[in-house]
This record gives sequence, C-alpha cells and structure tokens, in this order.
Amino acid sequence: MPQQAFIHQIFYDERTRAQLDPGFLPLDNTANLRPDWSEYWPIRHFFLANTFVRDAGYGFLSPKFGAKTGLTAADVHRFIAEDEADVFLFSPWIDQSAAVLNVFEQAAVHGRGVPALCAHVLGQLAPGIDALRLVMDSRQVVFCNFFVARPAFWQRWFSLCEPVFRLCEAGDSPLAAQLRTLVPHDGRSNEAKVFLIERVASFILATESRWKVRAYDPARLPLSKAPIAGRETLMQLDALKRAWRTDGNPEHLRAYRGLRASLAGPLRPPAAVFDTPR
Repeated sequence: MPQQAFIHQIFYDERTRAQLDPGFLPLDNTANLRPDWSEYWPIRHFFLANTFVRDAGYGFLSPKFGAKTGLTAADVHRFIAEDEADVFLFSPWIDQSAAVLNVFEQAAVHGRGVPALCAHVLGQLAPGIDALRLVMDSRQVVFCNFFVARPAFWQRWFSLCEPVFRLCEAGDSPLAAQLRTLVPHDGRSNEAKVFLIERVASFILATESRWKVRAYDPARLPLSKAPIAGRETLMQLDALKRAWRTDGNPEHLRAYRGLRASLAGPLRPPAAVFDTPR
C-alpha cells in the first residue's frame, strides 16, 4: 500500500458538499472559476499549488463517487491497504467498457467524431500510437477519474493533460475549436476537451507497462442504467481482452468480436459531431 493516501472529494456548492463522504478529504471548488474544464480545473490547481508526498496515494473524486460506485471511503482505503500498486482503479459500468475495444470507442456515445478527435490529439502527444486500436480491459479502463495513484503516475498524467490545456487556452487553432465544441452528456453539455482529459489515465495504462495496477473487481460494481448484457457475458468479454493483452493470441480477439457481435444492442456510434481532425 502507499505510505499515505490523500484522497480528495471535490465539491462545488453546499448541495455537493452534503454529498461528500467524511472519510475523504474535501476539496473546495465553490469558486468554480472555470466550469468548462470540469474536474481538471480543481485538480490542476491542487497540482500546481502543492508538493506531493513521495510514494503517497492521491485521488480526486467527484461528489457522485459513492452514488456511481456504491463504495465508501472505508472501502477505498481498505482496498488500497491490501496490496502494493502504483495505481488503484474504481471504475463502475463494465457494460460500458467490456463491450467496446477501449474507452475511445466508448466515447462514441457522445458523438461519432469524439473518438477520432481524442485519438488525433493523443497521437500528437504520443507519436506512433493509434488510440483507436488499443485494447483495454478492466485493468486499464478509468471512468470519471475514479482512481488513486502515486505522484509519479499523476506527473505522467499531468504531462499529457497540460498540453491539451495550453492548446485550448491559446484558442487560435481549428483543433482548439474542436476541443471546445459542446457535446451533450447526461442532460447537459460539456466541451469535448473534458471527455479527452477523462481518458488520459486509460491511455497511459494501456500504452505503458511500467505501472503496477490494481483494479477493484468490476463484477462487484454497478452497471450503467441501460446495460446491454448480463454480468456473466460482460465478464467473459473482459476476460477475452485481458487474455489478449497477456499473450497477444489473435484467437482471443476473434472470440471477443464474435461474442460482442452476438449482443442484442452493442454500443453504436451516433451521428457525427465533429469533422475528422486535421
């Protein structure tokens, strides 16, 4: 386990403050100066204003963490204490991850152009990697920034997120304009850059083998509001991707695609929101 764990929960007003788990550290974002950056703004501010304790664990969770995962702070701290790792994952909704190749394919639920936009930006930051072709199982999937990690991982995360921040803040390029395009989500809209930032941790875990990861059992976490298959099938899909990542045997991916194709309603990309990035 990390020597210490500083797990923060962000709040934006009195309503969200009331949702906080007292076992987490409250992180005040009531000023909310840049809501367009969603959670990246308070995380970035904390990152720039504080010195991280070497080998400690850090997390920055939304006030909806408990509602989305069913986990308490005690559950999180207990899980972290059980074993050593660089990164601990607490992502719900295996139906949103098992039936897609990766979190970028899953981003198509926000608009068909969102995956291509994310892949284009990350391809510039990590040349030679096609994010759309990555295979991610539950050991790489991070939703909603629900992870706790040592400072070294956060520094790597920040090194990829901050160029996106600078690009958007400069605002003088077609790509910046695309990243600022509003994308419908959960009854409201967020700029596309938010969905990219939320997938950076997954990108790192899928492309860099140096990180030791421990993922909370996805079978014990909630499904989304509209799961496309039962838990047994979803765990089979995840296991096939995990097997491919372990040995690279193409038969695992063939079996995965066959099982996925048999589902009644796998995730389908909706109408395009963006043009292909240039």
